[in-house]
This record gives sequence, structure tokens and C-alpha cells, in this order.
Amino acid sequence: MYEYKFVKISVGAFSGSPKDDYQGIIHEHARQGWKLHQIFTPPLGAGGQAVSMELIFEKEVAND
Repeated sequence: MYEYKFVKISVGAFSGSPKDDYQGIIHEHARQGWKLHQIFTPPLGAGGQAVSMELIFEKEVAND
């Protein structure tokens, strides 16, 4: 069984670049035992440009 964690990061409207250090976030979660599962960027802005992205992490949990 797996547990999932979602971390939302805003993307600059003009630059299209993430506003947070997503690489640092990924490394920090890896140190905590999380594995990057997917990066999801929904097209929500004008012209279909993403205004945010979600880092989806997974971690295996013990079955009780």
C-alpha cells in the first residue's frame, strides 16, 4: 500500500518559471523517504499556460 503527498508550486505568469525551488523540495522529500511519482501541470491560465504545478510523492506504508 502507498501513501501520497501533493505539493503545489505556483508558476510565474510572465516567466513561466516555478516560484519555488522545486529541485530543493524534491531532494528534501527524498531525504524523508518520499519518492517523486509525477509532476502534474494543469493548463489553467490564459492560452493554456500552467499557473501552477503539483509534485506528487509516494511512500510505501506497512500493511497492518
